[in-house]
Amino acid sequence: MKYHAAIFDMDGLLLDTEKVCMKAFQQTCIEMNIPFKKDIYLSIIGRNQAGIKPIIEQGYGDLLDYKIFHPQWMQRYLTVVEHQPIPVKSGVITLLEWLQTQNIPMVVATSTHNTLAHKKLRLAGLAKYFSHITSGDEVTNGKPAPEIYLLAAQRLHINPQRCLAFEDSNNGVKSAIAANMTTLQIIDLVEPDTETRALGHHIFSTMNEALEFLKIDNLSI
Repeated sequence: MKYHAAIFDMDGLLLDTEKVCMKAFQQTCIEMNIPFKKDIYLSIIGRNQAGIKPIIEQGYGDLLDYKIFHPQWMQRYLTVVEHQPIPVKSGVITLLEWLQTQNIPMVVATSTHNTLAHKKLRLAGLAKYFSHITSGDEVTNGKPAPEIYLLAAQRLHINPQRCLAFEDSNNGVKSAIAANMTTLQIIDLVEPDTETRALGHHIFSTMNEALEFLKIDNLSI
């Protein structure tokens, strides 16, 4: 199988943003005298805003008023990510530059809002690697549904089966696999659970490991 495109998640994969977002969530919990339920937080990683809301509301019940909590959480998070570059994850630039040498088009499929995604990538110096961004606000059904990956492939005019998908979260992996893409998971905050591992995709601890795999398996075009 030859691959004609590489589609990347952003937060937790390209950029070390998940820790920033979790810290903002935890600080908001402390400020509002709400317990920080780490298991609930980790379960939302990879989802868009529409997908996050019901999980938090169900997980916290009467302890949390989402209409009050969410704006305060986002204000803390955006204060950081809109005004300073988030560190690029180790091995990312090496992988992106190698894919460039293989003439493989690269795009982003992120649950983040489009405007913010552009800003994050620009501040981090990564925007130049990607021809476009498909974002969570552009789809009806966010990750783990396949819609965002299918839309990204459609914009490239490439069959999804000819695409490599790079993800960190279990929700993102399920999305990419449901879109029939060859999926590489690089672990960030969340270890793949038993259900996710059973999907049979490629799992790596670092982006450098993923790159070595691609070189050895000759997955480039």
